[in-house]
Amino acid sequence: MSYGNEAGCGKILIGMLHHRADPEKVKKSYAYSVVAKSEGVEFFYFTPGKVDIENQKITGKYYEDGVWIDKEYPFPDVIYNASSPLSEKGERTVDYLFDIIPFTSHSIGDKLSVYNRIKKGEDFKQYLIPTIELSNVQDLLDMINLYPKIIMKPISGHQGESVLLIEKEGYKFKINDAGKISIYTKEELLDLVLLKIQEQAYIVQRFISCQIKSGHVSDYRLHVQKNGEGKWVITSIYPRIGSFGSITSNLGSGGYTAYFNSFLQKEFNDDWFNVKRTLEHFSLSFSTHFDSLYDGLPLDELGIDVGIDENQKLWLFEVNWRPGIPIIFNSELDVAKNTIHYAKYLALNNRNLSSNCGLEKRNCLYYLRRLFFKKRNAKVENQQSNLHRG
Repeated sequence: MSYGNEAGCGKILIGMLHHRADPEKVKKSYAYSVVAKSEGVEFFYFTPGKVDIENQKITGKYYEDGVWIDKEYPFPDVIYNASSPLSEKGERTVDYLFDIIPFTSHSIGDKLSVYNRIKKGEDFKQYLIPTIELSNVQDLLDMINLYPKIIMKPISGHQGESVLLIEKEGYKFKINDAGKISIYTKEELLDLVLLKIQEQAYIVQRFISCQIKSGHVSDYRLHVQKNGEGKWVITSIYPRIGSFGSITSNLGSGGYTAYFNSFLQKEFNDDWFNVKRTLEHFSLSFSTHFDSLYDGLPLDELGIDVGIDENQKLWLFEVNWRPGIPIIFNSELDVAKNTIHYAKYLALNNRNLSSNCGLEKRNCLYYLRRLFFKKRNAKVENQQSNLHRG
């Protein structure tokens, strides 16, 4: 078998990087393998520990006749990065691969860094919820004086964990913690906040009420990906409804979902189609803009969480890297198809770059140095973000 990275032509080779040794425990690995095969792409699964840097080889696994089989591969044309935080040695290996092979996925940073990046980008800052980093208890008091209800959430949290809704009632404060209501004095509240910010970094923001007719909180997950032309497309849009009394609508925290069109028709009546078009337009326009904020490190997939308040104003709640899709939508193959198509697009573009290098070596080396330092700076930024969270 002749692979493209060996001779500048031939079959495209995609490696899926993951921290788990067994692909059987990574459900989406099967979907990617199936789609790759149908697209005429060679696909394998590997972990950092199976990378032989000295000989430029990787011992990976490919799927055949119902089992994953070990096989030695050259370095792939593209790496689909599905890995979580690794050991120091694993990180060094990934850093090495990152500097010489196109990656489809790149971390976008934590909640605060994403917020600041969008705010600096300006085009979509009108959709941002007023937010500050919670450095001390005075920050919390300042926000309470500005807004009747505020939300406290971990900078690196997920699925609505450790989120508090704080509301001032006279000289006391009502706290909603995952549906559990408690009343605190000012001193008790400040003690609680001080304890929490010593454990991990938090942000505090204005509470935006986005309730549906039943009284449940809700938002919308806009799942977008890049396709085989390197353009953003909508994979799915679906509502997320929180359990009654909850302050978040995360599916992992007891929330549930519904089919998009029927949900909009029920909630917005004759105006439902306009709301749908607004969400679709926002999905693509925001993704294109957000992608431009990561100069030199193109993104491939986002989960954008937005809410619509009682005045039908759209608010941007959060932007997620590597989002999942609820099982009820049966979209695993759609997600895999877009991922493989985009990986092919990156591989072919990289081959064209390599070809140009042969013709204009000096210019190409200059370009590669620029690309290396752009990637390295982004890597340092992410590491600083992780240090801040710690």
